[in-house]
Amino acid sequence: MTFTEILALAALALDAVALVHAVTRHLGVASTLAWIFFILFLPGVGPLTYFLLASPRIRTTRRRRRLAGQAVRAAIQRSLGSEPLPAEVNHASPLARSVLFLGMRLTGLPPRAGNRVELLLDNERAFDSKTEAIRGAQRSVWAEYYIVEDDETGRAFLAELAERARAGCDVRLLYDAVGSSGIPEESLEALRTAGGKAEAFLPVNPLRRRWSAHLRNHRKLLVVDERIGFTGGMNVGDEYARGAWILSGAGRRHRNRPWRDAHLRVTGPAVFDLATVFAEDWTFASGERLVPSSVPLPVPGGSAVAVLPSGPDQVANANAHTYFAALSGALERCWLTTPYFVPDEPTVHALCNAAYRGLDVRVLVPAESDVPVAQAAGRFFYGPLLRSGVRIFEYLPGFLHAKTVVVDGSWALVGSANLDFRSFSLNFELGALVFDRAFATLLEERFTRDLAQSREVSLASVERRGFAERARLGLARLLAPLL
Repeated sequence: MTFTEILALAALALDAVALVHAVTRHLGVASTLAWIFFILFLPGVGPLTYFLLASPRIRTTRRRRRLAGQAVRAAIQRSLGSEPLPAEVNHASPLARSVLFLGMRLTGLPPRAGNRVELLLDNERAFDSKTEAIRGAQRSVWAEYYIVEDDETGRAFLAELAERARAGCDVRLLYDAVGSSGIPEESLEALRTAGGKAEAFLPVNPLRRRWSAHLRNHRKLLVVDERIGFTGGMNVGDEYARGAWILSGAGRRHRNRPWRDAHLRVTGPAVFDLATVFAEDWTFASGERLVPSSVPLPVPGGSAVAVLPSGPDQVANANAHTYFAALSGALERCWLTTPYFVPDEPTVHALCNAAYRGLDVRVLVPAESDVPVAQAAGRFFYGPLLRSGVRIFEYLPGFLHAKTVVVDGSWALVGSANLDFRSFSLNFELGALVFDRAFATLLEERFTRDLAQSREVSLASVERRGFAERARLGLARLLAPLL
């Protein structure tokens, strides 16, 4: 037998093992078929990619993250005991009350009244607010981000953390090993030398027991002194802070395109839950158990807020179910903003069903994406959505990175989760449900201003697509569960 024949047999054996593994795992029909297609289409390479991205250790990672969370929650229960639901929950509308209970059932975090919530839509203002909070820290700064860039903004952020660490604060940075792979080791070492701590979330190392390349921490979270919290869509980098970067198709950066995002600054009891999410993630990533100390006092006249973490460690994904509840429970309108629109089948049905019921359903996405295959996969769904009455708009001035939902001018969700398979199945995500009409109205006003700078997609333009374009979008759709 020649060496070439041995390689061919080895590739066939690897294909067979990968196919059996994919079929017997609970990945969902669409994802399983996509992997089968990928494995068969690329013999040898396909199965290697499968075992890298759909790692066999995903189940182990889920279990270990769940156990870390349970350890932190048990410690909180022992120190603080159980808390009654705020009276505002019982006085909320039936839809709002059902969504609050849904979030609490799936995350274990109760809704909390008496929060001051500031919607940060200007990138520079958002980072100025974060910097001000960090500089004013007296006890602790806990930061958790998917991306910390090695650029002017990223280096300045790490320098601010190091300065607070030198001042004696408990400074901890949790960064995603893939999203923040560009952080220089010397920058992290400088933070540690100053007295801070830094940990990578799920390092990509097949020799590590907790290794899993496919599960990423997509959360954006900053908690200062356990009394001020920030969360939303903004990572740490020039494009997020200055709002003036976008990747071109050739991979080059241009500074003439604005970057639109959305973030929240929160004070009040809900900050305790943001700190709890950080503590659970830190406990999982570092092995060092961390427990938040106390619940901040309510702010008079503040908003009801429910912190919404989601991830593969949950039995049912909290963000996926909340999106579905928003669409299925809305009575008048549901407006969604997302940079990556690759809906799964239940979400497509929920969007269409809401439109068929006569609701004003609008989806705002960027006209130009930094992930072309994801954009193509999303455009595959335009036809059935438009036929049902869903209105789709593409934002023109630059890259739209905000992830928001606003329902009936009554309540809203601002967070890190995209409307795609990865956010609903694989990523660890974080958002905040805000039940306040004034806040929801403010978000609707911004949504309306964004629509004025967008083009509405017409059904006629979709139906004019040629065969080559339909084939391109269809192929991208097949890859959607892998994106």
